[in-house]
Amino acid sequence: MATTVITNISSLVTNDPSLGEGPLGLIQDAAVVVDGDRVAWVGRSSKAPATDNRVDAEGRSALPGFVDSHSHLVFAGDRTAEFNARMSGQSYSAGGIRTTVAATRAASDEALEANLRRYLREALRQGTTTQETKSGYGLTVEDEARALRVAAAHTDEVTYLGAHIVSPDYADDPAGYVDLVTGPMLDACAPHARWIDVFCERGAFDGDQARTILTAGAARGLIPRVHANQLSYGPGVQLAVELGAASADHCTHLTDADVDALASGDTVATLLPGAEFSTRAQWPDARRLLDAGATVALSTDCNPGSSFTSSMPFCVALAVRDMGMTPDEAVWSATAGGAAALRRTDIGRLTPGTRADLTLLDAPSHVHLAYRPGVPLVSAVWRRGVREL
Repeated sequence: MATTVITNISSLVTNDPSLGEGPLGLIQDAAVVVDGDRVAWVGRSSKAPATDNRVDAEGRSALPGFVDSHSHLVFAGDRTAEFNARMSGQSYSAGGIRTTVAATRAASDEALEANLRRYLREALRQGTTTQETKSGYGLTVEDEARALRVAAAHTDEVTYLGAHIVSPDYADDPAGYVDLVTGPMLDACAPHARWIDVFCERGAFDGDQARTILTAGAARGLIPRVHANQLSYGPGVQLAVELGAASADHCTHLTDADVDALASGDTVATLLPGAEFSTRAQWPDARRLLDAGATVALSTDCNPGSSFTSSMPFCVALAVRDMGMTPDEAVWSATAGGAAALRRTDIGRLTPGTRADLTLLDAPSHVHLAYRPGVPLVSAVWRRGVREL
């Protein structure tokens, strides 16, 4: 198998402090050797071994491909009217999801897959090489299962979110919907997913309902994740930590006890600044979580209602500007932090043996992701050792 060296990298983020400077393991004037789908070597350009092929980065910086650990990409329809109304002064509530449910149910499999492929490609152009995505816009056995089948054909990180909201078909019988989500719907969906998620929030599912749903999923081998504490204070974070969830996502409204729980456990706090930007809501306090010792990830929450962005660079810039993160912390959270939220050690880093997912920036440093917000800095992307862009 041919080997390739990417050389003349001005600044390389490895996310391995043993390889370079600081928590990001920065190496100046660096090179990366790719062998097949893996990183074979990293170090100074002057010490790079001989390879079959050579790519000159021409003084650009490089970092691991972004790991987007929270998105909702299997959907149809548009919620421009909702966004326009919200920007005109109306508050956001979970009820807007029902609009997308109706459109998604009416869409063909081919339309859903075409939409998914479009947004995955859009994300790849912005440096995302690993993408988690969820169901949650079907809310029937058949529609949830087909959403997961579509997603599983394009990503390994697939999440069953039948518990997004109570289905409109069960508006007068939420307990019956929980029975469906933990019974026939789970039976149909579990074979296609790795994760199970629940929107634990007023207007969606309370703590007892969320516990029932997550416990049932865990019994079928699915690993819990939780939409937690987005719109208000609630039990979501505590439940996530108690059940050993891989991540508690949103984490906007946190008590001191919530922060302590996240800092003391293995559950990653995944922050989704696109949602706050798009809803004019309170920003999550990343600084508070980091100072307490919690592991923090950044993700896009790409969905048609509350965060219609697939841009991890944009989320990095928001996290630095409005959530108290340093550029280094934001980049780590968008790469290694996302990997931690997916319980992966083969991505989010550029060290020998990890997957060869690399993003090249048309800038001398990763700091430019926050320094030059909105500028399309991604100039090349390798995924599994193959240059995709």
